[in-house]
Amino acid sequence: MCGLSGEIRFDGGRPDLAAVERMTDRLAPRGPDGRGLWSQNAVALGHRRLKIIDLSECGAQPMTDPAGRIAGVFNGCVYNYKELREELRGLGHRFFSGSDTEVVLKAYQQWGTSCVDHFYGMFAFVIAEQDTGRLVLARDRLGIKPLYLARAPGRLRFASSLPALLAGGGVDTSLDPVALHQYLSWHATVAAPHTVLAGVRKLPAATVRVVEPDGSHRDIRYWQPSYTRRPEDAGMDADDWRDAVLDALRTAVRRRMVADVPVGVLLSGGLDSSLIVALLADEGQRDLATFSVGFESEGGEEGDEFPYSDLVARRFGTDHHQLMVPSDRVSTALDAAIEAMSEPMVSHDVVAFHLLAEQVAKEVKVVQSGQGADEVFAGYHWYPDIAAAPRERAAEAYAETYFDRSHADLTGMLQPHALPDHDVSDRFVQEHMARPGAETALDAALRLDAEVMLVDDPVKRVDNMTMDWGLEARVPFLDHELVELAAVCPPKLKLADGGKGVLKAAGRRVLPAEVVDRPKGYFPVPAVKHMAGPVLGRVREALSAPEARSRGIFRDAYVARLLAAPDEHRARRGANELWQVALLEIWLQTHGIR
Repeated sequence: MCGLSGEIRFDGGRPDLAAVERMTDRLAPRGPDGRGLWSQNAVALGHRRLKIIDLSECGAQPMTDPAGRIAGVFNGCVYNYKELREELRGLGHRFFSGSDTEVVLKAYQQWGTSCVDHFYGMFAFVIAEQDTGRLVLARDRLGIKPLYLARAPGRLRFASSLPALLAGGGVDTSLDPVALHQYLSWHATVAAPHTVLAGVRKLPAATVRVVEPDGSHRDIRYWQPSYTRRPEDAGMDADDWRDAVLDALRTAVRRRMVADVPVGVLLSGGLDSSLIVALLADEGQRDLATFSVGFESEGGEEGDEFPYSDLVARRFGTDHHQLMVPSDRVSTALDAAIEAMSEPMVSHDVVAFHLLAEQVAKEVKVVQSGQGADEVFAGYHWYPDIAAAPRERAAEAYAETYFDRSHADLTGMLQPHALPDHDVSDRFVQEHMARPGAETALDAALRLDAEVMLVDDPVKRVDNMTMDWGLEARVPFLDHELVELAAVCPPKLKLADGGKGVLKAAGRRVLPAEVVDRPKGYFPVPAVKHMAGPVLGRVREALSAPEARSRGIFRDAYVARLLAAPDEHRARRGANELWQVALLEIWLQTHGIR
């Protein structure tokens, strides 16, 4: 809920308030309900507010705490803020608002950087200590809320989106070769701290960064679940695990109903979103607003899953909204969706989420969404192949099944200046998988997905597309206690029943069999996947633009080959290669990067 921005100076100067104002204004879609600025000494903070909790002006930001001599800006929601407020009152703190932002400030005053251990929720916040000049930045455990950083001589700027930092000016917009390598290897995922721009970094998930007035900093990694079996769980059978997962998900869904405005659900008709609807109905929710989107068929591929979402809506009596998007609307909406991206995201459903969020935001300000279940409960088709590998070959198995292409493939795609001198993507995976705390190859893969791929693909996608319309999306499958439970769950129970076995077993307790046992669906946008006419026209325009030619990222012969057969070239995981290549260039041009 909201967008934050700011600057800290290390050279004795005052922060550039005009730059902070520009960054704050660029965040207006994330927070259409209010705007605020605060500055003292070397620090300036900006904020755009989306009113979800405490709708009064008492919840406005930036927020100061005179007693603690601190000021802060906050994005997200602490779902247990009411319980924490009572605990903090018992410790002597007094409150002037009903907001979770004030709870964050008081919690920091009470517990310092370990305050994050007390929070259940999604958040990014920045707190300035007025007496010491120290700045504290933090991000939630699963990186649901973003925090981008741009360092330059004598200063550090930060914002909830990369485009906001660009609006501030003074950013090194040259391409980061490591990020480019990862983008093309991992289906557009770029692991923190990198972004595709050399001058912009992002704070890793589950991290608190303490920045001193001289510019030095230290990072605290405060959460890292263990993907190993626990002795105390040895007596649990499949039914026990099913019940434990269902109870944990029920708690996660209940937590995410905390709001002073109505909360809806994005209902695709798949297992994950349908489970959310069913559990909310069990909690007594009536006339719950649910929303589905579909697209016209292209290339013989269906573009909607309405029969399933309609079934769930009827079963639980929701106030259901169905949106059908014609193919020509996809091409016209493409640029707006790309403009909303903090980083290039190739998944076809980006434009779907953007179009859906536009309509949903007219009805509600908050929705629950089913993202994350596949990464947490091993739902994708490649997980069994990884699970079959011995632990010592986990990295190789992951690369063989997940990577879009190899380093050797990239040498035939990229101009030499854009290609690192070694396989940086494979090295990252090797080092990540070599860490202790993951018992099997599947455990190591799921840990990597939870810490990296999940954060910088589906989670980022949903945040960017919904918040561009002032819509807050909450993701109960990324409740950290549910993720911890899934991490220790035996791999065979997650892999059972074609994937997500333990979750399907939980679903059978509350959902129609047709929903649980249906073939796995995706969020299809055929017009993008198959390069339908108007989309292909936009792609050709971007790749032939003067900026693309002067940048010279890709080899001319490679691009020509893709353009000659736009729907034929596929990456290993099925993505349209032309779309992957063109999207990067469209994103750069859309954000004014030359």
